[in-house]
Amino acid sequence: MIKFLDLKKINEPYETAFQQKLKTVLDSGWYILGKEVQEFETRFANYCGAKYCIGVGNGLDALTLIFSGYVELGKLQKGDEVIVPANTYIASILAILQAGLAPVLVEPKLETYTIDPNLISEKITPKTKAILAVNLYGQLAEMDAIHEIAKQNNLIVVEDAAQSTGAIKNQKSAIKNLKSSVAYSFYPTKNLGALGDGGAVVTDDELLFKVIRSLRNYGSEIKYQNDFVGVNSRLDELQAAFLNLKLPNLDADNQKRKAIAKRYLSEIKNDKIILPFWDLSHNHVFHLFVIRTENRDDLQNYLLENQIQTVIHYPIPPHKQKALKSWNNLSFPLTEKIHNEVLSLPISPVMTDNEVTYVISILNKY
Repeated sequence: MIKFLDLKKINEPYETAFQQKLKTVLDSGWYILGKEVQEFETRFANYCGAKYCIGVGNGLDALTLIFSGYVELGKLQKGDEVIVPANTYIASILAILQAGLAPVLVEPKLETYTIDPNLISEKITPKTKAILAVNLYGQLAEMDAIHEIAKQNNLIVVEDAAQSTGAIKNQKSAIKNLKSSVAYSFYPTKNLGALGDGGAVVTDDELLFKVIRSLRNYGSEIKYQNDFVGVNSRLDELQAAFLNLKLPNLDADNQKRKAIAKRYLSEIKNDKIILPFWDLSHNHVFHLFVIRTENRDDLQNYLLENQIQTVIHYPIPPHKQKALKSWNNLSFPLTEKIHNEVLSLPISPVMTDNEVTYVISILNKY
């Protein structure tokens, strides 16, 4: 069986180093916001070309804390509208709601699956104060166009990079804009994955950095003194230690993903399968390799019968979720089409050439 993602195999090369890090953290006697978190925050900020990094509990918290930070700074007010892709994982929308803001959904481009900049302007109202750009499947959103719209309308830009760690070509320029901040996830399946939950906020905005650093720790900078109504969302010391070991290999791992993607794109030849768009001017780290087909269940079953695991990212669009039932009557045809047709193929740094060849062969016979 070719697994969709073999996490055990991905983490096996680090096993001895993980054990040593565990002993180091145990022996330190300091298990929350210690030296490993500080080291990772410094190294990841440097990797991203940014001044500041705040390690937090997970990717959703990273997004929520960015919006909450802007509210505390008075740059956003409760009830302000935030433009967000209709085609996204629900976490993007939950973060906006949890910060007391109002999501406004915009359709994607069918070609890239990311938000269509051409449709953003028509959704801007006097209440619109921010845009949340989502880099889906590892594909960067069209950040230059989004920043231009934001500049013209005096909007804050927030970037959801949970699925695009390492695709920093545009993120570096985004971070340099003081109205920009980027949220990352280190969930185990991500391109830079921990052995549990983890996330980070990266920014050049010193005021935002200070507020989020406080918010993640009960709204406190000095112990037992609380400046904000904060939360408990801190990157775990042990997860930071593991991430410190894996960060140096991120670029090499992403190159392996790209090499597999290039083979899929050039060698899969089947009229029933729509391959993903990859324009080299928009960086893509292929967190997922997502194809589309009209008979998804049939293709997924066929692949499983041939010992190939696949996953659907995602079967139900956010506006059709029970949790967001007030939106259930809304219509976003492109988003719904994508959610009805997408199928994610195996792709990871530990896939062998023979496994890639086999997947291609089976798909071409479908």
